[in-house]
Amino acid sequence: MPTTQHSAAAERHMQAAHAHQAAAASHQQNDHLGAHEQSKLAQEHSREAHQYSERLAKEEHKPE
Repeated sequence: MPTTQHSAAAERHMQAAHAHQAAAASHQQNDHLGAHEQSKLAQEHSREAHQYSERLAKEEHKPE
């Protein structure tokens, strides 16, 4: 599996982590609506990262 595909998966995971951090910062500033939106974005990025990683794993284990 090319490194670039794994890098793409890692990038999606980092986007999710960044959104989680932004949500925490918004919450600390009592911006609960902003925190909620950032949490939703983090969840979406996490789901995409998970799906992408699963797809890569299936491709790696696919019989040739």
